[in-house]
Amino acid sequence: MARSHPRRLALAGFLAVVVLTAGCTIPLFRPDAGDEPGGAGAPANGAGADWQPCPEVPRELVGRTAPNMRYECATISVPDDWAAAGAAGTGGGKLEISLLRIRSSKQRDRIGSLLINPGGPGGSGVDAAVYLSFGSSFGGLPDEVTRRFDIIGFDPRGVSRSSPVKCVSDADLDRAFGFEPDPDDQAEFDELVALNRTIGDACGARYGERLRLFSTEQAAHDMDAIRAAVGDEKLSYLGYSYGTLLGATYAQLFPRNVRALVLDGAVDPEQDIVAGSESQAKGFERAFTNFTAWCAGNPGRCPISPDARGAVTDALEKARVSPVRGDGGREATAGWVFYAVISSLYTEAGWQKLAAAIDSLAKGDPEEVFELADSYAERGEDGRYTNLFDANLAVNCADEENRVGVDRIRSLQTEWRTKYPLFGAPLAVGMLSCEFWPAQRDPYPTGPATGAPPIVVVGTTGDPATPYEQTPKLAGMLDVGVVLTWQGEGHTAYPQTRCITDAVDKYLIELKPPSAGTTCPAR
Repeated sequence: MARSHPRRLALAGFLAVVVLTAGCTIPLFRPDAGDEPGGAGAPANGAGADWQPCPEVPRELVGRTAPNMRYECATISVPDDWAAAGAAGTGGGKLEISLLRIRSSKQRDRIGSLLINPGGPGGSGVDAAVYLSFGSSFGGLPDEVTRRFDIIGFDPRGVSRSSPVKCVSDADLDRAFGFEPDPDDQAEFDELVALNRTIGDACGARYGERLRLFSTEQAAHDMDAIRAAVGDEKLSYLGYSYGTLLGATYAQLFPRNVRALVLDGAVDPEQDIVAGSESQAKGFERAFTNFTAWCAGNPGRCPISPDARGAVTDALEKARVSPVRGDGGREATAGWVFYAVISSLYTEAGWQKLAAAIDSLAKGDPEEVFELADSYAERGEDGRYTNLFDANLAVNCADEENRVGVDRIRSLQTEWRTKYPLFGAPLAVGMLSCEFWPAQRDPYPTGPATGAPPIVVVGTTGDPATPYEQTPKLAGMLDVGVVLTWQGEGHTAYPQTRCITDAVDKYLIELKPPSAGTTCPAR
């Protein structure tokens, strides 16, 4: 049975559940701070990538290239609709998929390629691969991995450089992010409903029924074309957050083409949109409670100690009545404050930034709040957005099989406000995002990856965006999943600590998964 699930707590204003990350994307630090279709090893449309040097990509992102790394780019064409194209992958329209290959000058005993997806949906795998190439000192991949693999980043269909979908105006994105996260007043709630309808109409007018082609299942077929294009008989893959869903879908479609999959920040594909949204509301409340406990125990680093929850709640209430104005007259409304909170909970390192931002806001300076929220939203200083949330919306709504209903969403908003005081109501109204989506749906499959080798599924006990409870669910669904647990904070685990890094590296390089039940301490 196919069932869809929201991945990213994005805009309470119009996107279903989160997360990168930004939402569900991984929190990378920039260095300047068989019998299945295409059986094992079979060629797939897009084979034979023409690689060209592209050092300008890392230079544009971070100002330089990583030491001892060579960057090459290619573009492959894939069918816009794999079902219509058939097993041969020919005929019909085409989409362009952008690839980046990173190869270390110290590479020895090459195993093959390691394909990267950072999550979202909507996150750029090209960008993520660049950040990961700078090594462990910047939270990137360890030398043990880059010495054995080419690192392949790709922007999934509809994302960034790969036939990007763009149908939401910057003005509507500003409205959505700045909107009241818990519109209790009926008129305000109706205004939010109207905003979602406006966005759905705009995307429908631009793309029509082509919107269904941005689904996760279509992207999983693209991954097999990438595998063939880089010349690998079998796929090695590192997927974070939503990337775990993409990887799991690939494993179901092409189990005999799997060499090794690491799925970090697991999504439970069998949850419906309501269960998934409530799970994230619970996860963010738990992470926020952990933040408040840290504040209470670290008053020297947390200026809103000892009552951090009270300080954040007070900041939201004041923003509803009299938002602080920043440079250029921009107002730090409750929506922007809320997304500053969301953004900061993706890493434990973000906790101190959140405390400082709320303290500065209370003193009349909203710039740190804007910095956190804009980082999450991928909003530039000029007020323009990347297409992260256009793609996020297109993928989530293509995947989502069922509508919840506006009346039920309104009821859940009240119910979850009591259960999850800060995040419940916003997560409930976030389900409005796909209520007015105009295209047909294309839900991904849910079931075992029969014929695949062991797949490592990594979960973090303090993860707000993909709560830990989803980790064993994904592993169990695949039937070949092996759970690796990190008792840490933030979204995703690899390569945060030596214990996690050693376990994942051994699996990727030697194909030896960790023992069932392996748990790594926070430090």
